[in-house]
Amino acid sequence: MRKTVSMLVLGLVTAIAWASLTVAAEESKPNLFVVVTSAEPQTQGMAMVLSMQSVKQGAKVQILLCGPGGDIALNGAPQTTLKPKNVTPQAMLGMVMGMGVKAEVCALYLPNNGKSADDLMDGVGVAKPPVIASALLAPNTRLFTF
Repeated sequence: MRKTVSMLVLGLVTAIAWASLTVAAEESKPNLFVVVTSAEPQTQGMAMVLSMQSVKQGAKVQILLCGPGGDIALNGAPQTTLKPKNVTPQAMLGMVMGMGVKAEVCALYLPNNGKSADDLMDGVGVAKPPVIASALLAPNTRLFTF
């Protein structure tokens, strides 16, 4: 009986330790907050490439598109095809969103460009400043600007 109780206690301690390690591993994954303001297609493309690679390596990624960077989220916007994959920054944005990345234009983008949310490609939202501030202040957040 004593041996059984000892084994149960050891099992419980092991389970608690494993759960603690799992929680610690989740908390240590970085949050990557990517802000794209550049109109330059190669810069926009590299922001998307690095976002995709970060997701593949376990980071939680969120993208904010502002100013000329927001243009890649517009339906029908002129796009530049980039080598070597022959893909546009807008197509890469779609790919990264397909990986679960949240992408939004900044709150000032649409009203200052005479556009509405209907002009955005599917899946792109409009950022709410209090939510963005919370994301930026979250533990383990790294900010990248392009």
